[in-house]
Amino acid sequence: MEYVRLGSTGMKVSRICLGCMTYGTPAWREWVLNEEASRPFFKRAIEAGITFFDTADMYSLGVSEEVTGRALADLAKRDDLVIATKVYQPMSDRPNDRGLSRKHIMASIDGSLRRLGTDYVDLYQTHRWDNETPIEETMEALHDVVKAGKARYIGASSMWAWQFAKAQHVAERHGWTRFSTMQNHYNLVYREEEREMIPLCVDQGVGMIPWSPLARGFLTGNRPKGAAPTTVRGRSDTISHAMYNEGDYVVVERLGEIAAARGVSPAQVALAWLMSRPAVSAPIIGASKMYQLEEAIASLDVSLSAEEIASLEEPYTPHTVRGHA
Repeated sequence: MEYVRLGSTGMKVSRICLGCMTYGTPAWREWVLNEEASRPFFKRAIEAGITFFDTADMYSLGVSEEVTGRALADLAKRDDLVIATKVYQPMSDRPNDRGLSRKHIMASIDGSLRRLGTDYVDLYQTHRWDNETPIEETMEALHDVVKAGKARYIGASSMWAWQFAKAQHVAERHGWTRFSTMQNHYNLVYREEEREMIPLCVDQGVGMIPWSPLARGFLTGNRPKGAAPTTVRGRSDTISHAMYNEGDYVVVERLGEIAAARGVSPAQVALAWLMSRPAVSAPIIGASKMYQLEEAIASLDVSLSAEEIASLEEPYTPHTVRGHA
């Protein structure tokens, strides 16, 4: 396993982050694994040297945090781990049980810590931008969470670059904690982040931990052109059906050609490409089958040439912005 600084912070993270949305309860999403089925993935990740784990309060409505917390407590020392979670999405129908108000952030961090079974999280992230709460209120509340010792760093997720810049400016102007990371939608078939967000992150020393690095399985071939999806998630994940275009199959074909020539999987090549990009600290990979985790680990041994990178990038076509909602 390789380890890198998380952005410009002094904290080191494994080059791969295990995303824990897949672990919780299938009552929330049919493709989610229950606690018993999830445990081997945490065990293998720890064995491989993965120290970085990302979840959110809304994944399985809290059960993912519980499953993640119990597994990690049994398998590793807390100080050896980097645990990240997120706040914003609705946790119930109650009007204040969502968003980035001071009220919700303060209640949510305590709920997340209780479910995770820890006194602090290493990275506390806003899951999306809150149009109903002044950014000053959000940034001050997050600063107070850090100063209370409940989070070591804060991060943000998909939003417009101007919104991220505004949040950072507000924090700096008031002497509050700035965001150290950006968890954004970025992969070989969705590269709109290269226009503004990534240059901003590079300039500001913000580490990127992209979500959906394999395009929700699209880059692995789980949605063959002209055929029904081949996995449970491929069939039931309605969000992914609207994420990618017909023209994206050209990228998948190019990816398959390079993978075949190298004798590795398309997933390994797609992850190797992502890890070669500026400002990417660690892509967040999901795994519901053990071979998926093994392929992610093996991707660290793949180093792409400039010619291969150019070949992968050449067929890209622009997309409308997706992932901010």
